[in-house]
Amino acid sequence: MHNVLLPRVNDFAIKLANVNGTGSASANGLLMQSIFRMGIPVSGKNLFPSNIQGLPTWYEIRVNKEGYTARALDYDLVVAMNAQTYDRDVREVRPGGFLLHDSSWPLAPALRREDITFIGVPYAKMCNEAFTGSRERILMKNIVYAGSLVALLDIDIDVVEGMLAEKFAKKPALRESNSKAIRMGYDYAKAHYACPLPFRLEKMDGNQDSVLMTGNAATALGCLYAGATVAAWYPITPATSVMDEFTDLCKRYRRDPETGRSNFMILQAEDELAAIGMVIGASWAGARSFTSTSGPGVSLMNELLGLAYYAEIPAVLVDVQRVGPSTGMPTRTQQGDLFECAYASHGDTKHILLLPANPRECFEFAVRSFDLAEQFQTPVIMLSDLDIGMNDWVVPKLTWDDSYRPSRGRVLTAEELEKLPSFHRYSDEDENNVPPRTLPGVHAKGAFFTRGSGHNKFGGYTEIPDEYQEVVDRLLKKHQSAARFVPAPVIERRPGARFGLVTVGGCDLAAREALDTLAVRGVPMDYMRVRGFPFDQPVEQFLLEHDLCFVVEQNRDGQLNSLFTIETAVPKDKLRSLRFYGGFPLSARHVVHAVLKELGD
Repeated sequence: MHNVLLPRVNDFAIKLANVNGTGSASANGLLMQSIFRMGIPVSGKNLFPSNIQGLPTWYEIRVNKEGYTARALDYDLVVAMNAQTYDRDVREVRPGGFLLHDSSWPLAPALRREDITFIGVPYAKMCNEAFTGSRERILMKNIVYAGSLVALLDIDIDVVEGMLAEKFAKKPALRESNSKAIRMGYDYAKAHYACPLPFRLEKMDGNQDSVLMTGNAATALGCLYAGATVAAWYPITPATSVMDEFTDLCKRYRRDPETGRSNFMILQAEDELAAIGMVIGASWAGARSFTSTSGPGVSLMNELLGLAYYAEIPAVLVDVQRVGPSTGMPTRTQQGDLFECAYASHGDTKHILLLPANPRECFEFAVRSFDLAEQFQTPVIMLSDLDIGMNDWVVPKLTWDDSYRPSRGRVLTAEELEKLPSFHRYSDEDENNVPPRTLPGVHAKGAFFTRGSGHNKFGGYTEIPDEYQEVVDRLLKKHQSAARFVPAPVIERRPGARFGLVTVGGCDLAAREALDTLAVRGVPMDYMRVRGFPFDQPVEQFLLEHDLCFVVEQNRDGQLNSLFTIETAVPKDKLRSLRFYGGFPLSARHVVHAVLKELGD
């Protein structure tokens, strides 16, 4: 006898199992975006392999009217469209749930479960009869199963049709074939099964004033708004779409409307070393310049990042993190670059880090990265990750202050240089230990060249220990001064909390859901999400004032936890490291189980 799922509205999770390279992303995205347009809080996680075609891929959609949209681990419905993963897909359906499959071929008896309901639709047979050409049949099969889900989940079919009309406005033949495929799946499900299922959708206004976007698109938009005009890069998953989006934006907004002349320069370099070198050169010349990459690219950029740190040249680097080490798993998410970026390069080097948790912060922090880089004359690294960068997130609409003006830092004009008896590149620092700089060609008194070798405070070559130490000691003070200017941590408190939960980046949604679950179970906890490095005083204070702080992050070695022990005075025994690093986005269940285990519950 089947377990019975109680009726639920706008609260369920489904998993779609496909073969990579068959065009399933379009169908899955159509479903997720349709749910968003119905005003229902939703998330979509694309779990795909790094090969081009042939391996299993999954897409997870979570719907929750309360706004809990971190990754779910219990699936009410699994869509099994890949025979290679049938066994796994059947096992992942929760008791009482449903499995939708292609009944053109019978399921093996061993796959049957008595506690779930099987919904068979002959997708291959239907597409072979309705469409011509093998590729079209494969692509349309995905749209047909999307049509079945429209009926089974009670998705507003008018919303779906409207999206098809938008997408294929200039391609009427494609619109017609996609609409036909949607109706085929919809009509079959309506004719053969009770629709909707016990869990279904109902329009609400939970996405009011929100947008659906990826972190990489938001990052590119932030770079545009910040005034970036030069970008250099080398393709790498999962950061490539940052530059793709930035290129499209520049073609649209950085061309003279009268002459058609481009007011930007985007260069695909021969490798990551060349890319960061181009960025540093352009920044030294006065342009706002950046590069985007992932962990392996940061590894290659280390020496030149050290040059920019030591020679005090602004530069912005966007690191969309993925699983390492080495090639690792290029299409899986992780937070394994914290140490690499904080201390990138040999010798005594420390960098400013910005740590967004969602696409909206990617937009805002991208702008802030350029201001900080020029204010402190140093590289600034913004660390996103694959989950934030490549998946669609529901976030509040992006806002912009039209009065914004770039903060260029201490850049001397020709008039200011003319009044000086002489100019020394690394002298006359301000209250934040930042000296003035000049742009090449502005005035003969300015610094036309910058040393990456041993230099004194006047910019001259030296190997005298005291002169060298004077410069690098000021660099450390400058870095420490930046703590007051990086984004402040998000801190939230609950009555009676003795413990703290601390996290970073894309763990935010899972951590917040876990906090609510733990509170219901009698374990109230305060919350802190770190958003910048170096750490300012509120970070250390939060860690010190709790009996224990549980540090949640997605890497094996507890890198954020280690940064706390190195960069603050917090005793190690006040910290408990909770690490999840398999490559998939974090779930609240992971956090809840780990915390209760540590507490002995």
